[in-house]
Amino acid sequence: MYEKMEDNYKITFIRGATTASGNSVKEIEHAVVELINELISRNNLIKTNLLSITFTATKDLDACFPASIARKCNGLDSVAFLDCQQMYVSNDIDFCIRMMAQVLLPPNSSIKHPYLRGASKLRTDRC
Repeated sequence: MYEKMEDNYKITFIRGATTASGNSVKEIEHAVVELINELISRNNLIKTNLLSITFTATKDLDACFPASIARKCNGLDSVAFLDCQQMYVSNDIDFCIRMMAQVLLPPNSSIKHPYLRGASKLRTDRC
């Protein structure tokens, strides 16, 4: 993986979130694939420069693991993935999937954090 990294690339963290339309495998899959695609396209990421992604999901999402979907998405089977349950806070967004991606980016790259669907209100400054 590192043989493609240029000396001046830097490790950067990109946050993002989305919401699924419900608690089914298909609904979670659609949300995760869209979030991953937006992460890659908005930041012009080279897939080999995507190192790891940690997902959290609200307690109302338990039909599948977001990481199991992401692992099969876009040839990302060599990326390190982790799932966690988001801590419960009353009045949180329903069916919310958050992520933190560790990536390699060239210096001076602008970072675009994808906040999609109902999760866009989490960070209006980044949407």
